[in-house]
Amino acid sequence: MGDVPHFSQKEFEAKTAKGNWIIDFWAEWCGPCKIIGPEVEAAAKKLAGKVSVGKVNVDEEQDLAQQYEVMSIPTLLFIKNGQVVDRTVGALESDEIIEKAEEVF
Repeated sequence: MGDVPHFSQKEFEAKTAKGNWIIDFWAEWCGPCKIIGPEVEAAAKKLAGKVSVGKVNVDEEQDLAQQYEVMSIPTLLFIKNGQVVDRTVGALESDEIIEKAEEVF
């Protein structure tokens, strides 16, 4: 899946501690996750330099998903300097992701 880095529990907090982040919580078997994947990639390219983007596979990182109360996927967390400032659940188009990022950051 493109250029968006995947995070594990070990590196997640250190990576998202500074700056603006969108984190896509997803799973391989999730249909809507497959729809939003390319949209997240497109948004990442358009937001480059302003907002960083990462992905977390909830099957591989169940503790991280639980820590951030991710109950449904896909979930996008909008994190500013280590704090969740907003979230969305469900598939969005890249323009909607960008619009939400501009609104919260």
